[in-house]
Amino acid sequence: MFKTKDILTKIHLWRYKHISERQFIYVLSVLVGFLAGLGTLILKNMTYFFESILAGDFIKEYRNSVYFIFPIIGLVLVYYIKKKWIKKPIGHGISTTLYAISKKSGIIEKYKMYASLITAPITVGFGGSAGLQGPAVSTGAAMGSYISQLFRMQAKTRMLLIGCATAGAMSSMFKAPVAAIIFAVEIFSLDLAFASLVPLLLASVSAVLTSYFFLGQDVLFGFELQDAFEPNEIGFYVLLGIGTGIASVYFSKMYFAITRFFDRFKSPFKKLVIGALTIGILLYLIPPLYGEGYGLINSLLEGDAQKALKDIPYNIDLDNVWMVIVMLLIITIFKAIAMTTTFAAGGVGGIFIPTLVMGSALGNVLAKIFNQFGFDVSETNFTLIGMTGLMAGVLHAPLTAIFLIAEITGGYDLFVPLMLVAAISYAFTKYFISNSIYTVELAKRGELI
Repeated sequence: MFKTKDILTKIHLWRYKHISERQFIYVLSVLVGFLAGLGTLILKNMTYFFESILAGDFIKEYRNSVYFIFPIIGLVLVYYIKKKWIKKPIGHGISTTLYAISKKSGIIEKYKMYASLITAPITVGFGGSAGLQGPAVSTGAAMGSYISQLFRMQAKTRMLLIGCATAGAMSSMFKAPVAAIIFAVEIFSLDLAFASLVPLLLASVSAVLTSYFFLGQDVLFGFELQDAFEPNEIGFYVLLGIGTGIASVYFSKMYFAITRFFDRFKSPFKKLVIGALTIGILLYLIPPLYGEGYGLINSLLEGDAQKALKDIPYNIDLDNVWMVIVMLLIITIFKAIAMTTTFAAGGVGGIFIPTLVMGSALGNVLAKIFNQFGFDVSETNFTLIGMTGLMAGVLHAPLTAIFLIAEITGGYDLFVPLMLVAAISYAFTKYFISNSIYTVELAKRGELI
């Protein structure tokens, strides 16, 4: 019976004799892309599994009155899984990966291959107000690091394979292979030489094909461009860029403030109790904050704000545009609070999707306000481009924001306003917030690459 060590030795001997180092890196990049894509699919499907259980017939009758308890249950489950089983810190996916690249030569602990894979679907599937992109990156990066160690690759190659895993996770999540490569380069400051570009391409394609194989043509966002960009709308897009810049600064400062508040409590259990109760109250008052928020984004992209707000429990007239504007503004303001509180309470998730939710709501609000004053702008286009503005500002990733939104929605005809809003939002945010949420703590400790 072969031992793993014997098999690996045979593989090493074979590859040294038959293929070059570069060719072997290409093979590993395809493998890493496939595994990162598979990990992302598991994350998504486990999350949908929990969501489907909580929406099942046996509790459907009571769901509207008690669903705000679900996130509390999810956070409690995650707390005990981390305490009794994992027993090690999970951290935020992209931040911990940046730290591993900066200070640990890309060495990532093996348990991170499965830690987020288990805890993130419970957090989000039970209604925690967070996303899955960060956990997907964390899982993929840990796999890339492990494979590089398994095959005795150099530190530089290890960094590249982590970038390949990141691109793979992004590509599989959004079916956006081009934006995935840009994300890996922009967030992790990878050296974009030809030698590194080919592995990134192979990993991204491998991951997106994995996603297509298991999920078919399904996409996260459904959008068909109906209103073309008009040059006379530039002024409105400038205002949108400023608005998303202000919202990005608010998002970041609220994240830092709530994180500092919870850091005062040394006991994880106290954080759990305070955070879980806060989330329960927030979701009871503002149900659209529940979970990731894809439904709200898609409803706004369809031009159906009433559908986006259908879970609002108050007796308000959603045919009144100003009431819709007020409710969307409330969602914009409280999404950052709900997301950060989910993390502070011990939940595991990402900030990527919450920025899209907040940006879509804000973009739709501004378009409605402009139209109420007699102008004629496209609400769906503003919804779409608002997501770009928030992502560029909060994540400090304007290129990723431009190409991701363009690629996942087919909105390449809106490239000019996408670029304009992303540039304004990023520049505005950068003036007030020098480091993104991903990098601020590392920068304070002098551990940022």
